[in-house]
Amino acid sequence: MWSDIIHEFADSPSQSRVVRFLLQNGFGVTDDGRISCNGIEVPATAVAKAIGSDRRVVDSTAHRILERPMLREIFVNMRATPDLSHVAEALGFSVITVLPKNATERGIVGATVLVLSEYRLSIRQIFVTDPYLSEEPKLVIIVEDPLPPGIVEKIRALPQVKQVII
Repeated sequence: MWSDIIHEFADSPSQSRVVRFLLQNGFGVTDDGRISCNGIEVPATAVAKAIGSDRRVVDSTAHRILERPMLREIFVNMRATPDLSHVAEALGFSVITVLPKNATERGIVGATVLVLSEYRLSIRQIFVTDPYLSEEPKLVIIVEDPLPPGIVEKIRALPQVKQVII
């Protein structure tokens, strides 16, 4: 589905950059064509500056999204969630980042969670960057407990895993 959204803007590289930015950050579009994050409006100038574009491109992209029912449904309802990985240490959590060999392969999350469950770790958050939206897709798991010896090696040994970062 993400590829369909990106394809919808293939005729405009500048609008495609805006759409990709919105998707990567969980930003939506209000019914009146403004960019928003969880109901809070984000100035088009701020989005434009972040991607090295112009405010008018951001505005026209938002209006184009609203003109297409499928895109409207997605972006009007888009919500962002916090990424605890940047504050995990301050919260006393551990972060496990898994880089897959092939991010489109099924079972990466399940296999990793199975290993964590064997060690009875409490998972606080899991998120996956989508292979269609990210140049370097990854699985990030935040756990409440300190990592026991041997767990990293066990995750690294999974057939789907290219690299584990702690």
